[in-house]
Amino acid sequence: MSTVPPPSPKSQEPVLQPELLQVGSVEDEPCLRADAARNRARLLEAAARLVAEHGANGVTMEAVAAAANVGKGTVFRRFGDRTGLLTALLDDSEKKFQAAFLSGPPPLGPGAPPVERLRAFGCALLRRSVDQLELQLAAEPSPDRRFSAPPRRVLLSHIILLLRQAVPEADCELLARTLMEYLSPVLVHHLTRQCGMPMERVEAGWCYLVDRVTATSDQSRSAQLP
Repeated sequence: MSTVPPPSPKSQEPVLQPELLQVGSVEDEPCLRADAARNRARLLEAAARLVAEHGANGVTMEAVAAAANVGKGTVFRRFGDRTGLLTALLDDSEKKFQAAFLSGPPPLGPGAPPVERLRAFGCALLRRSVDQLELQLAAEPSPDRRFSAPPRRVLLSHIILLLRQAVPEADCELLARTLMEYLSPVLVHHLTRQCGMPMERVEAGWCYLVDRVTATSDQSRSAQLP
């Protein structure tokens, strides 16, 4: 297991190790009773069918309960609210993505230089957002939870780790939060759907941003010279 370097003096907020964070709730652990696990799988299967047939807007707690032939209270007890249900739908994809950047092959996984990994990380996350955009937008946390949702904290911690390896003298936590906003599904929707930008341009913008953020002071001054 990799070890995250200690937080820089500039931050008052501890940085969590990505591999220690969970995507779902504690109820997602293997200790679920067999019947509860089957019920959860049946509810998620029903929700996935609704997304495929009607889009993410067709996924309501009532609709999922009807499709799974259970009471509405069962769905609320299992997932809490609609955001919790949609987040659970994304859970498998999230875990696979985490495995890829934590222990998969380079450049996304360990073994490549940190800047190269950071480029690959952003491009992979952008592509995943485009592939699941409607569901990603529907599962977007409310404003009071947006920056504290466990999956987002995992991604943020990974960016901080790579920045600390690439530019240890920088305020890596602040830079990481800025970079995270470029990868937001809301911005991806605006750029690709509303502005009509091709993904190639969006990915190139990410790589350019990473290169500028990780440039040393000397490199930055050189880039400004005529």
